[in-house]
Amino acid sequence: MDLTLPFFVEVLIGGLLTGVMYALVALGFVLVFKASGIFNFAQGAMVLFAALTYVGLLELGTGAVLAFVLTALVMVLLAVAVERVVLRPLVNQEPIILFMATIGIYYVLDGFGQMLWGSDIKALDLGIASDPMTFLARPDAPEGDPWKYGIMVNRFDLTAAAVAAVLVLALALFFQKTRIGRALRAVADDHQAAQSVGIGLPAIWVIVWSVAGLVALVSGLAWGSKLGVQFTLALITLKALPVLILGGFTSVPGAIVGGLIVGAGEKLAEVFIGPLVGGAIEDWFAYMLAMLVLLVRPQGLFGERIIERI
Repeated sequence: MDLTLPFFVEVLIGGLLTGVMYALVALGFVLVFKASGIFNFAQGAMVLFAALTYVGLLELGTGAVLAFVLTALVMVLLAVAVERVVLRPLVNQEPIILFMATIGIYYVLDGFGQMLWGSDIKALDLGIASDPMTFLARPDAPEGDPWKYGIMVNRFDLTAAAVAAVLVLALALFFQKTRIGRALRAVADDHQAAQSVGIGLPAIWVIVWSVAGLVALVSGLAWGSKLGVQFTLALITLKALPVLILGGFTSVPGAIVGGLIVGAGEKLAEVFIGPLVGGAIEDWFAYMLAMLVLLVRPQGLFGERIIERI
């Protein structure tokens, strides 16, 4: 096993870049939870549906830019449909009822997307090279010097993480600095109170589900390009659960930090501890870490402590 510092840094950077993409997926959950107080089980199906729609439009002959714009429009129309058909009749219902409704949305989107565009695995090429980039190399160093070949970082992972980081930062500022962002937080706290001060609940829900749809589109393109656009893409969102538990369901910065912890932690554990215990740590490490956090701080590292008085 390579225990040199350059290799450690290389693994760490790879984990952090993956963690940013985890954070992007988790952000879709945070958006809906902050605006409605419910866990959006349908976010994974939204990621798959957006990716399938984008690839399907490409196959019909539209260019990449037009396909992206049309898919974004589809996700906005989907948000309007969800608000009108599902959420509006359930205003002020118990959170568990809304949660069950999102499970129904998941299966409707999953089936409709595959019925519309097919269920075969589809390759997605975004035109971003995946060759490694080298940093801090010392070509003149003698053979055996750990820094001779430097640190290699996958170009695609670096680009995808940069795009995800910009989007996450923009959404964090949106929530903290805009009137709509404050209205979203007010709606999450109390639907009836928000309506009583003039906040239009239907409009807020359309906005937040539209933004969650756009996040799902970017997530679907990033992960679809890495893994192929297929049914298992919806299951990527399961990795967002430990991210949410670590960072807190109501915190955008928490989603970022949680994603970085999960991404870096699982990569380091898989490479350096996996060989000692038989491998496959990457499959369960994040969930074990989340369970430990739940035992110590159930609301997550950045989540709001909820106190109910009875």
